[in-house]
Amino acid sequence: MMRFSERLYLSVESIREKFYVHPFTMELSEGTLSPDRFRYFLTQDYMYLIYSSKMFALFAMKAPDLETMSKFREMLHSSLIGEMELYRQYAERFNITREELEATQPAPTTLAFTKYMLDAANQGTFIEVLATMLPCLWSYCEMGTSLANFPVVLNNTIYRDWVLAYSSEEYVKLTEWCINLMDQLAQGKSEEELARLEEFFIITAKFHYKFWDMAYYQELWPV
Repeated sequence: MMRFSERLYLSVESIREKFYVHPFTMELSEGTLSPDRFRYFLTQDYMYLIYSSKMFALFAMKAPDLETMSKFREMLHSSLIGEMELYRQYAERFNITREELEATQPAPTTLAFTKYMLDAANQGTFIEVLATMLPCLWSYCEMGTSLANFPVVLNNTIYRDWVLAYSSEEYVKLTEWCINLMDQLAQGKSEEELARLEEFFIITAKFHYKFWDMAYYQELWPV
């Protein structure tokens, strides 16, 4: 019998395929992505991390048991101390102060993406929040482990640390834990409930593709 996570994975197959042929990820794997585009991506992704950290806090609040609550508390700590510190170090390389980084104006896609996720986190059940967050963890894990296979990427001083962070054993295990948690929580759910979870998952995956697109073209507000 197909695991629910496998169903989710297949539901975004066409979107995942586009991830790998997008100019942003193609040029990243070739080591030709311009520093300006990567810089823009980092500043917008830092904004995303601020909001995803709030989601981890809501995860802990809505967790069904103490063990799960503790796990998401660890994830919140890892996001605030680990991931965001990596981005702050990158900002220094690009001569961006911490104050400037945190004052970044979210692009239209970043704002829409994070608002969608926070609305789901505030209004949804624990498993609905998980379905909303899971595509982000999963796609970064896949992207990181894929890019880590390209020597030209690991030899690039600009991209290397970012790729190593999202291909690390710790990040892979975290992603796998969340996938397994989704399968556990989905057991016994009605088809109507599963379809709703799948809808959350697909919309977030689409937003994630738009995020790469936004980063590559350095999206600005029209006025």
